[in-house]
Amino acid sequence: MTPYHLLDFTNSDTITMCKTMSDRDIGGFSKAALDQVPATPSEPAHIRFHGNISIDLPPDRPQVHRSGYAAWRNKDRGPTIFGKSLWDVDPYLFLALRVKSDGRKYFVNVQTESVEYTDIHQHRLYAQRPGEWETLLISWADFVRTNYGQVVEPQNEMLTQKVRTLGIGLTDRVPGPFGLCVSGMWATNRLEDGDTHKKKS
Repeated sequence: MTPYHLLDFTNSDTITMCKTMSDRDIGGFSKAALDQVPATPSEPAHIRFHGNISIDLPPDRPQVHRSGYAAWRNKDRGPTIFGKSLWDVDPYLFLALRVKSDGRKYFVNVQTESVEYTDIHQHRLYAQRPGEWETLLISWADFVRTNYGQVVEPQNEMLTQKVRTLGIGLTDRVPGPFGLCVSGMWATNRLEDGDTHKKKS
């Protein structure tokens, strides 16, 4: 089966479909940005997710007890004549990502048309060669259902027929700069798409 391209960042228009988030939304001080990087003889065109993590708490918001995160995801896509624009990745076993990581603790985030709108299915992005381009595979079945950062039960099977958003977050709460490059995300059944098969901690 032909791989199903979901977010292709070799196309410079794709970045306009995405948005960043961070603890600045609740008064924190982390910074996050997405930049489009053109192709070179040694690298594909890609986006660079970068910024700076701060764990400082906003002094004027005593209800905020935790900060230090940044993320990006695609925006909700506009409706079609058939209803919401959703990805159906049910025929595929894996999510593939072409990335160049700095080695920090990133998580891949997937939102579906879940019963709980705020549910996020997460999986660690296990970069094997920080500083180098690599293609990683994650089984859709290995994502863990979370809500507001906490694992929740029951661990219902992900609605892979109705995927709404894809993205990547950094929640290691280690102060300092970060940078992750991504050239594409796609659904596939081919193990050979990956440089190394997904590993568990």
